[in-house]
Amino acid sequence: MSTTISLAGQVALVTGAATGIGAAIARTLAHAGATVVVNHLRRHAYADGVVRAIREAGGHATAFEADVKDAHAVADMVTWTEREFGRVDIAVQSAGVIQEKPFLETTEADWDFVVDTDLKGIFLCCRAVLPGMVRRGRGCVINIASELGLLGRASYAPYCAAKAGVIGITRALAREFAPAIRVNAIAPGPVDTPMLSVEHMSPEVLEAERAIPAERVGQPEEIAATALFLASDLASFYYGQVLGPNGGAHMG
Repeated sequence: MSTTISLAGQVALVTGAATGIGAAIARTLAHAGATVVVNHLRRHAYADGVVRAIREAGGHATAFEADVKDAHAVADMVTWTEREFGRVDIAVQSAGVIQEKPFLETTEADWDFVVDTDLKGIFLCCRAVLPGMVRRGRGCVINIASELGLLGRASYAPYCAAKAGVIGITRALAREFAPAIRVNAIAPGPVDTPMLSVEHMSPEVLEAERAIPAERVGQPEEIAATALFLASDLASFYYGQVLGPNGGAHMG
């Protein structure tokens, strides 16, 4: 078996790909030869920057704005991608938000915002891409979960619940659509992205994120490497798995 990973001729749709982990995944898949649709929501400059970097490196990419919480917008995005490029071979659900707030101060609106983006968004995207994969008899779905979906954390109840749900839907879909379609998840640990910042987390939480065996936070490219593996034929025996590039934050 060749260990050179090539995604030449494949079409990848990556949500939340304007910055952070999603952007790194988009660049990595494109570098391996995939044509990439860079999804974003009101992040035109960042998404265009990702597309430009991919094209300057000789790859193929285009940006598409859609709110993953909106069923019609998601359906339009997938329909457009299939019309323009013929299919979606690889779907990476990376769009997500996070919020730190004590549970008793968490409002229904807070809950809906996080859970609708982080979990309902994956439901809507999977529901949109899977029919085409079923028709073609092949496909790969990668959902971005989180170590916190396994560990939990005080003051992050909606996020932890949503990410635990991502793991649950990943395993359910893996069983329902195997063997033609591989569905897996990645549960990253702390990663150096705009989401992991004082804007979104208290200094105490940020310090705790760094207090792991690796003694550092990860880089988006380290998560993207896991996505590249899962998207490739090297992962042909992976179904319903939750891979954890997390620096030892969670072991199990």
